[in-house]
Amino acid sequence: MYVVGTAGHVDHGKSTLVRALTGIDPDRLQEEKQRQMTIDLGFAWLPLPDGNTVGIIDVPGHRDFIENMLAGVGAIDAVIFVVAADEGVMPQTREHLAIIDLLGVPTGLIALTKIDLAPDPDWIELLQLDLQEVVSNTVLKDAPIIPVSARQGIGLEHLKTTLASLLATRPPAVDLGKPRLWVDRVFTVSGFGTVVTGTLLDGSLSLGQELQVLPSRRVGRIRGLQSHNQRLDSVQPGTRVAVNLAGLDKTEIHRGDLLTLPDQIVPTQLVDVRFRHLPASQRPLRHNAEVKFFTGSAERIGIARLLEGDTLMPDTEGWLQLELRDDLPLRKGDRFILRYPSPSETIGGGTVIDPRPDRRWRRNRSDVIARLEALARGNPEDVILQTLQGTDKPQTIADLSAATGFETALVARTVEHAVRTERAVRLEAGDEGIVLSANAANSLRDRVIRSLTGFHKAEPLRLGIRSEMLRTQLGLGSAEFNAIMPWLVTIHVIVVHESGHFALPTHEVKPTKAQRAAIDKLSAAFSAAPYSPPSVKDAVDLVGEDVLAALIDNATLRQVSPDVLFSADVYAELVTTVRQLLETDGYVNVRMLRDRFATSRKYALGLLEHLNALGITKRNGDDHVIASGEWEKAH
Repeated sequence: MYVVGTAGHVDHGKSTLVRALTGIDPDRLQEEKQRQMTIDLGFAWLPLPDGNTVGIIDVPGHRDFIENMLAGVGAIDAVIFVVAADEGVMPQTREHLAIIDLLGVPTGLIALTKIDLAPDPDWIELLQLDLQEVVSNTVLKDAPIIPVSARQGIGLEHLKTTLASLLATRPPAVDLGKPRLWVDRVFTVSGFGTVVTGTLLDGSLSLGQELQVLPSRRVGRIRGLQSHNQRLDSVQPGTRVAVNLAGLDKTEIHRGDLLTLPDQIVPTQLVDVRFRHLPASQRPLRHNAEVKFFTGSAERIGIARLLEGDTLMPDTEGWLQLELRDDLPLRKGDRFILRYPSPSETIGGGTVIDPRPDRRWRRNRSDVIARLEALARGNPEDVILQTLQGTDKPQTIADLSAATGFETALVARTVEHAVRTERAVRLEAGDEGIVLSANAANSLRDRVIRSLTGFHKAEPLRLGIRSEMLRTQLGLGSAEFNAIMPWLVTIHVIVVHESGHFALPTHEVKPTKAQRAAIDKLSAAFSAAPYSPPSVKDAVDLVGEDVLAALIDNATLRQVSPDVLFSADVYAELVTTVRQLLETDGYVNVRMLRDRFATSRKYALGLLEHLNALGITKRNGDDHVIASGEWEKAH
């Protein structure tokens, strides 16, 4: 299946030609019929002489609707480039040609329309020579020129056979198993609900499949599929298709949204691109210029950051990082167009090189440019490695597959080789495995060592740093932290104590002679009154805040409330007693503990509220009963 788009200046006969070829009027809006001018996208289909049927997207030619035109030509296999014989090359002829060239449309032909209105045959010949010159440096440089008259039917069969021959040389669309459909139209059908249309890329769709709308992330299910007025159970990539969606209202989907499988693509607001600045552009592109970004049927406002220099002159190429105002789901290799918002002007376009860079790059950096150049060369292994090396965050195989567009099996093989050759480290094994580039892993290891070294120096009596404090210092998310810390323990960079504190393997808690004496005094006080020991304030008075914090860290003392401490042995005895009472009596209360241990209400209540806070017990009036039975929380 193939999709063909029209392009060309306003009133050069695009819609008339489509109507003559297909018998279908692509101008569906009442205003279009009244003004006799295409305003929005029109759709039709054409049976070719070789038996194939192609979808046709008819686009507006007027400069006021150029952005509607862009929504239609992002996923076409060929173009019918229309030039009227009575007018020749006009402003939108050149702009549409530039857009077709920037988008890299694979093939096409030039329809020289309205030949019945040409002054004489010599004029037609001169116009053909002029057209050959105009397209000489574009993707249409070898395109055949077909003189036609839609009203008189001249040349239409020749156009059809030529189009069939051109498409016959095109390879069929590849099914990557990752379907994408840029929505270019949304409507409702009575009795069926929401219907969207677009050109299917990169994968197939079938009835009953669950689809996600991006960037909103809403999910629906395929109730029906239709192509060229035929109901189908499944559709292949390259097909112009209407999708009837269950579970989604028309108001929840818009032109420019992307339909895909759930969790296949992560939308982005930051994208690295290779940009070609058109020769006809009116001024240099300046760093941080506001631009409009077009890809598929989507449009976004953004800022163009030049990664080299402060300006990019017309008729040159350069590297840009675009900061989009709103999320957009992109894949590596997607083509795009840039326009200035005001005054409106198409200034260039190019290719998405990294659809989800990890950060805002520093400008004028040779390493950043080298990375982008490697990604642009397209060798799959290089692309995967550069993607991994371009982030300091752990990546799964699925993450790398989504970022690069390559199948998971290829990504897994590449990652395995990178691990063997020490260009990557495996943080977690398994099918999805979590990996990190060697450079990022070394950098992270050094950061952890610096953090722990600093903490041990500042807090020499503490067993180690708590996980939440270390995670905050490193600026890591919970998932990243939980993947990285076990790896660092495995390679003996850090140790984790039973209390959950992280420390360097070489760290030892060594109190001074005076501190040791103070600790002995406190220990004697706790031994003298094990069930009514010194309060937190009394303990601080004896040993100081730093020493007390260290004793709590290493579990010599257990703090159960802001003012109540127990020695580790007594705490274990108390917890065991509470558990036995719950097993025999089904409940425990302050009076029972107070009487059992000849202590005061403060200590008994402090312990029970501590167990409540751990979720082991819960209050039931004046009593406390079992809540979860997870007694290991108390140890």
